[in-house]
Amino acid sequence: MVNHHPVVIIGAGPTGVTAATLLAQYGVDALVLDRWPDVYPQPRAVHLDDEIYRVIDRLGIAEEFSAISRPALGLRLLDDDLRVLNEFRRDPAHSPNGFPQATMFDQPEFEKLLRDNLSRYPHIRLWGGAEVVDIEPGTPARITVAAGTTMHTLTADYVLGCDGANSVVRTRIGSTMRDLRFEQRWLVVDVATTADLHQWEGVHQVCSTRRAGTYMRIGATRYRWEFRLLPGESAADFSTLSALRPLIAPWTAEVTEDRLELVRVTEYTFRAQVADRWRRGNIFLLGDAAHLTPPFIGQGMGAGLRDAVNLTWKLAGVLHGSLDPAELDTYESERIPHARSMIGLALNVGRAMTAGGRFGRLARRVVVPRLHLVPVLRRRVLDSRTPSLRPAGPGKLAGRLCPNPVLDDGTRLDTRLGPGFAVLSVRALTDAESARVAACGATTYIDSIGAVGDWLRRGHAVAAVVRPDRTVACAGRDVRALLDALPTFHTPARRMP
Repeated sequence: MVNHHPVVIIGAGPTGVTAATLLAQYGVDALVLDRWPDVYPQPRAVHLDDEIYRVIDRLGIAEEFSAISRPALGLRLLDDDLRVLNEFRRDPAHSPNGFPQATMFDQPEFEKLLRDNLSRYPHIRLWGGAEVVDIEPGTPARITVAAGTTMHTLTADYVLGCDGANSVVRTRIGSTMRDLRFEQRWLVVDVATTADLHQWEGVHQVCSTRRAGTYMRIGATRYRWEFRLLPGESAADFSTLSALRPLIAPWTAEVTEDRLELVRVTEYTFRAQVADRWRRGNIFLLGDAAHLTPPFIGQGMGAGLRDAVNLTWKLAGVLHGSLDPAELDTYESERIPHARSMIGLALNVGRAMTAGGRFGRLARRVVVPRLHLVPVLRRRVLDSRTPSLRPAGPGKLAGRLCPNPVLDDGTRLDTRLGPGFAVLSVRALTDAESARVAACGATTYIDSIGAVGDWLRRGHAVAAVVRPDRTVACAGRDVRALLDALPTFHTPARRMP
């Protein structure tokens, strides 16, 4: 075992493995530690949006992921008696990020894809069955690992704590979860069957104070239900199909019990929390170690992957000497407000689904059935875009993701741009401007009449500087001023698979 590593990642869930893969693409070696010897077998997350699908494409496994996932066609809102209050349909073929806006999947299958993909990167090592028992902040940080009956001590220039809600890393850096005053107990049920349930292929959301619930098809033979537990109830009350039948009968009435396999039934307490600090020196928190999001908008896992995408390019630039270490300060300033905003959205949706009293009844009887009649509200329900990053640079487009259209050669824009910075423009650059872009290690994409050009014009811009995470750093009409803001970003990047 090599004792020192540039980066040690604690936790091999989706956030940790995504961070390791992106670092490998930027030419950074990393060791990933996980207390489980293999993928945790129980299903948990089941949804991701087109922004996160775009990240999966950057990891090189979009085609494999499409084989184990299923686009969701939208959202259906139901009342207590399961009558349709409203329905919002999505077209999976249309999205500015180039992928379906809502996709369902099985987390263990997804994690296996992520781990198998690490074999393409010999500079990443995954050590399973290795439990971190202590971390000493410092330069370098010291990590004590228990593997069986043997204790190991490692050092690292940087540590990424991706070790979940009960994070050891969070405790060791003195960070505390701040409660956003939301807590609900829910029953989570996973069922497998080859029978056709003859249900609409979108998410069914039961808006009720009596028994709020959710139904989703997550694969060819996999289905997920979530029901709010009533006082005095527990998962043990629903441990058999016979006990569950009254809850899932509206969706399974045509299927005999012998054709249903109960994969899992468990209880979750949905919470909304954000850590008060995500960093101490060279140690960072990502994913559930930094924030917990109620599942009402399906953004819990996606928030962790956004953490990884935001931090890894900055860390790579610092390690390779291209970026000032002060760039790492923007991780917290950008990600904390974004995470809080997404949690706030989830809370509002959850309260609208489950709120009692006059407000709740009024919302479900009057407001929800009429949402589709107000264009701005309808667009908001269907729009998968997340808030722009704050603080943002100059220009209307700053802080937002650039589009990712399919180009004339059949590739997507992300592939054309590569792993570093890029300049998008509606006009050709001068020789001096092109030399400046090349000297900074960036790429250029010129589009006067296509989707990128249209996007720039709608944003009142001639050009935009796009960061490695595809966030617009700055945009506007003064190309020279934009290029003056282009940082140098040279990394020995390994080719994306």
